[in-house]
Amino acid sequence: MSGGWNTIESDAGVFTYLVENLGVKDVQFEELIALDAAFLRGLSPLYGVIFLFKYPTGEKPTDVPKDGSFDREATETMFFAAQTIQNACGTQALLSVLLNKQDEVEIGEELSSFREFTGAFPADLRGEALSNSELIRDVHNSFARSSPFIDETQRTATEDDDVYHFIAYTPINGQLYELDGLQPAPISHGTCAAEEFPEKIIPVLQRRIERYPQTEIRFNLLAMVKDPRVRAREMGDRELLYREQQKRTAWQWENALRRHNFVGFVGEVLKGVARSKLKEGNGAYEKWVEAAKAKTGARREERSKKGGSGEEMGA
Repeated sequence: MSGGWNTIESDAGVFTYLVENLGVKDVQFEELIALDAAFLRGLSPLYGVIFLFKYPTGEKPTDVPKDGSFDREATETMFFAAQTIQNACGTQALLSVLLNKQDEVEIGEELSSFREFTGAFPADLRGEALSNSELIRDVHNSFARSSPFIDETQRTATEDDDVYHFIAYTPINGQLYELDGLQPAPISHGTCAAEEFPEKIIPVLQRRIERYPQTEIRFNLLAMVKDPRVRAREMGDRELLYREQQKRTAWQWENALRRHNFVGFVGEVLKGVARSKLKEGNGAYEKWVEAAKAKTGARREERSKKGGSGEEMGA
C-alpha cells in the first residue's frame, strides 16, 4: 500500500484545477448551497455530485446499506475502486465520476490509460493501483495546505479527530449510483437517465442528510459540470465569460496561497510587534499578551459551543 497522501479541501477551485492538472478537459465544479432541482438543471450537463460529510467512526459495516441496495455485479461494467489508503477519498470520489464518463468527458491520456489498465481488476486492486499512482498522488498533494507542524502522510486519524469522507453520486448505465470506496460495492438508488439526474439526486441526498442530528451542519456538496466558459463562448455571452474568468483567477490565487506556509512571515511580524510594545514601556507588552490570551480563550469557547473542536482528517 502506498503512503504519502495529504488531506485536501472540499473546494470548487481545488477540484476544478486538480482534474485539469490530471489532463481532464472542460470540467468545472460548482458549490451547491441548496438542494434545488431547478438550479441543478441550470448546470446541465451535470456529470455527478461529490458529497462531503462527517464520517461516523464508530459505525460498523453492514451487509445491507441504509439506503439503496448493493449492486455487486455493476463493478464489471463500471469503474469502482475500494479505498485502500487514508486521505485519498476526495480525489477518489471525483475519479469515480470521471472514469465512468469517458464517453462524455475528455479525461486525457493519463486517466484513459489508467482506466484501461485497471479495467479487469477487482475493486480492491483498483484501489491499490490508484493509491500507488505517482501522478494522481502528486497532483492530489499539490493542492494540500502547507503545514510545517503536521505530516499527514504519516499520521493516522484517532478517535478524537473529526474525520470527514467524500463520496460520489452519478448516473451510469441507466442507474443512479452512490460510489463510496469504503463500501463493498456500488449502491444503486434506482433507475435514472442522465437527464433525470438533477431531480432524482435530490431525495437521495435529503435522506442521507436526515440520518444525522439536526445540529449537524458540516456537509458540503459540489456539482461536477461542463465548464461554463464553453457555453459562454458558443453563445457569445461576454458577461458570463467574464464572470467565469474572474472566478478562475480567484481560484488560481487561492490555490497558490495553499501551497505556502506563512509561519516564518508571521513570526517576523510578531517579533516586530513585540519590539514595538517593549519600547512603549509602562507594561504595554504584558497588557498586549494578556489581551491576546483572552481573545484566544474566547474563540476556543465559541468553537467548542459550535462543536468545531478537533483535528479534521480524511477517512
